Amino acid sequence: MVHSEIVTVFPDFAGKLQGRDGFLAGFRDFCQNATIQEFHEYDQQVDVARDTAVITFRYEMVYERAGERYRATGRDLWVFEQQDGAWSAVWRAMLEMKEDAA
Repeated sequence: MVHSEIVTVFPDFAGKLQGRDGFLAGFRDFCQNATIQEFHEYDQQVDVARDTAVITFRYEMVYERAGERYRATGRDLWVFEQQDGAWSAVWRAMLEMKEDAA
């Protein structure tokens, strides 16, 4: 479900990462080192044009990492491509991200 050349854009377009291995490593790191206590997503939008889909949603999350609690909010924007009947993520941007001690 993740394209081998997926591009991840960091908050505020501060940089980017290309490739599935780095993309998955970021998720693994978070899952291994943080405990999600609350997660809510809302304001989902899905737009599809032929073999391209753009999905965006807002989220609020409370998590604990290294003994500290954080509240994170933001908007995720994903682009998916359909190839041979299967959808895969090709681009992700983290927008309007804000993180504070909870």
